[in-house]
Amino acid sequence: MRGNGRRSARSRIKSSTDVDELDRLRHSKPDRNFRKNGIGDQSFIRILNFNTKALLGLVVFSFFIILFLILQLMKPVEDAQRPRVVTPFPAPKIMDLPQFQGEHKESLYWGTYRPQVYLGIRARTPQSLVAGLMWIGVKDGRYFVRHVCQDSDELSTYGWTHHNGRDYGHQVLIDHGMTLATSFLKSKEDGSGYGGDWTVRIDVKSEKWSEEMLRSAHLFFYLADEEGNALSLSGDVLDIRENSLLAYGSRMDVGGWQLHLESVDDLEVHYSGFRTPHIHNLSDLVQESLGEEVRKFGRLQLPDASDNSPNILVFQISSRIPFKIDIPFLSGIGLKSSRVEERLKSLTGTSLTRELIEKQKEFDNKFEICFNLTSKVDSESLVVGKAALGNMLGGIGYFYGQSKISLPKNNDFKSHDNFISYWPAELYTAVPSRSFFPRGFLWDEGFHQLLIWRWDIHICLDIIGHWLDLMNIDGWIPREQILGAEALSKVPEEFVLQHPTNGNPPTLFLVLHDLVSGLKRNKFSVVESNDISSFLERGFVRLEAWFQWFNTTQSVIFAHEEMVEVIMLAMEAKDSCGGNEMGSYFWHGRDNTTTRELNPKEYKSKRNREEYDAKSGANLIPSTDLGSMALSSGLDDYPRASHPSGEERHLDLRCWMLLAAECMHSITELLQKENGLEKEFGLTAKLLSDFDILNQMHLDNASGAYFDFGNHTEKVRLSWKEVRAGNNYPTRELIRETLEKPELMLVPHIGYVSLFPFMEKIIPPESWILEKQLDLISNRSTLWTDYGLRSLSKTSSIFMKRNTEHDPPYWRGPIWINMNYRILSALHHYSQVDGPYRDKARIIYNDLRRNLIRNVVRNYQQSGYLWEQYEQKKGKGKGARPFTGWTSLVLLIMAETYGE
Repeated sequence: MRGNGRRSARSRIKSSTDVDELDRLRHSKPDRNFRKNGIGDQSFIRILNFNTKALLGLVVFSFFIILFLILQLMKPVEDAQRPRVVTPFPAPKIMDLPQFQGEHKESLYWGTYRPQVYLGIRARTPQSLVAGLMWIGVKDGRYFVRHVCQDSDELSTYGWTHHNGRDYGHQVLIDHGMTLATSFLKSKEDGSGYGGDWTVRIDVKSEKWSEEMLRSAHLFFYLADEEGNALSLSGDVLDIRENSLLAYGSRMDVGGWQLHLESVDDLEVHYSGFRTPHIHNLSDLVQESLGEEVRKFGRLQLPDASDNSPNILVFQISSRIPFKIDIPFLSGIGLKSSRVEERLKSLTGTSLTRELIEKQKEFDNKFEICFNLTSKVDSESLVVGKAALGNMLGGIGYFYGQSKISLPKNNDFKSHDNFISYWPAELYTAVPSRSFFPRGFLWDEGFHQLLIWRWDIHICLDIIGHWLDLMNIDGWIPREQILGAEALSKVPEEFVLQHPTNGNPPTLFLVLHDLVSGLKRNKFSVVESNDISSFLERGFVRLEAWFQWFNTTQSVIFAHEEMVEVIMLAMEAKDSCGGNEMGSYFWHGRDNTTTRELNPKEYKSKRNREEYDAKSGANLIPSTDLGSMALSSGLDDYPRASHPSGEERHLDLRCWMLLAAECMHSITELLQKENGLEKEFGLTAKLLSDFDILNQMHLDNASGAYFDFGNHTEKVRLSWKEVRAGNNYPTRELIRETLEKPELMLVPHIGYVSLFPFMEKIIPPESWILEKQLDLISNRSTLWTDYGLRSLSKTSSIFMKRNTEHDPPYWRGPIWINMNYRILSALHHYSQVDGPYRDKARIIYNDLRRNLIRNVVRNYQQSGYLWEQYEQKKGKGKGARPFTGWTSLVLLIMAETYGE
């Protein structure tokens, strides 16, 4: 309309000018010179008009030039004021590579990218159209709204039995006798908009027919626009027998869209519309709306009312059990070739049934090709293996927001808060647990990708690229990504801040090492090989910066140009000269002031707050512990030196750095880098893999075990003391007592850390130390159980001990699948290479693999879940559930698939 208006105005102006000119010409005498030369007063007027326009254009152009120069002059000032910690890494983004654009990007646009809810759909865009499912569950004769995944709902099971990570997934949820089977399917057809169409099928059944409350079910399917665009109802009264359309609208990304509901069952449909900028509290809005209807009219239904211009629409779908519904979403509506009826038919009813069956067959066939389990495990294990993969892929999420970065006390940045915000960023990532940790964790992600790259290399590269693009100018990546209001709502405030001095194990190098090895062995197709090579070429500068961040901030700091010379000197010297020496590393951030921890962990904050065990999912409990953890090493409460100091040497970090150096050396060889980096990384790897230096620094010759080194005493205990609390009231607390002076020594705790040189395969196959390592692994008095290897030996003075009054043991005995996977990988290696302990390694490997699979499968059958960890006495699942992050590595254990 505006364009037509402009054209009409322009036409009217032109007509007026023509009339004036005709009138002037009608009353003036002809000018012969004008006729002869084509020059006259009118020509002068036209030239004058042209010059005026040119002058005006020149003025406008000059204005923008001056404005540009001013902004450029101001930019250094802004950059100078911005702290380095929130300055992005100055290199082209990996996710801007052509391989992540076009068809790839569109194919992954829609997905089940909201792992924190039982069923949630969104697009990979910061402000998306968001969909999801709620329902009313019944427990102990009371109604509860189910929406966000939480352990307190006490569902018998929930999770994806199949999911391909792209366009198909099938999930089963059992809620106190009621079973919901949800299927998700994407389709890209002629006429659909960007990203295509999708549909959800929900099949509701019940095992408790005798209970009146379970004879009917109430589902709530909602659509919300994060941009705030108004959503339109198809009508004030919804009758899907007459019209399947529920809602419609339009967006810049997908064009016009429609949401439909189809079913052959008798349904009752009601709705509510809300206008709100937030969706993370949608459960509360629905509960309040239902509660008001119950109080006023005694009916459990939405009021069929809406706020003006709602950006959230919730549809209540009620029916007698059993019933089945299809909810298709169509994009690109309004295009000439939109083919709405045909597309709607293909996404509902019998057509949808056929397509879902076909997709499941495709999943099963690809699963067998990728993992070849049929001849290796029984049918029960096969079901668990598929669930492990399905939940890993179905748990991939998309997040957008800003991390909160802790500010040091001596910072120069002017802020009233104790944090500064990272730049707005997006993250596409798998998550450890949909209920407890539905967000990105850096060291978890490396283990996740060991599974994902074997299923879909392009999804793997996409995820790693997103993580590396989060790197700041110093080469640091925040270890926990809490992006957006939904993610933030799941994390206690005291665990939100990220600390730029603290690292996290660089496990992404586990995956990159596999990919480089695969390229050298021609394991990938031509297209895959080209994409991996392009990824490594673009990402190399970030990987180098990440490596150097660790090599400086977590060890002795050397100038970059001095590195090669220092390494060569260290290689020649081969002597142990204390904690701060070349080739020694320690996790920064341990609290050396706490008096309330038996063994100080990495600290986060010096403020008194409520303690929350952010990795075991404990409830908020009062605590006066000043040494909250930062979880830098990933092993949280694993015992380190009793008295933190800069003289510590952490064995696990040394081995992680060896992995990183070897991987970087391989990448420089592959990319044929000729700037000295290949030599530097090669020498670093040679230093860190030097067996003699390793033994001088970390080996206890008597036991044949490797240990951390630091300022330590075993004579430390927690004792009840009376202290003065608020208002000077006396209270009793557990306070740490040191009964003897600590000294620099090896820290004598056998556990996962002790096995890191074994995991990295540093030990020569003919060494007597390898036999000692195998003895430690297979000894029931140390690490061996019938369910997997303990995280800490029974002989340790801290075995299964609390770290504080409210801090139960975490990595002090329980069995963790990620570390058992790495130990199995090393056992498999030593069972394949020539050496005197080859047969012994093979026997231990087979027994450990069998124990792990049997216990994980047994727990899944009994509880319906994969667990975060497993109890070391009886093998029972513990901690977060479902934990389909690194526990999903049980699938690779079944397949006997390990890194090269």
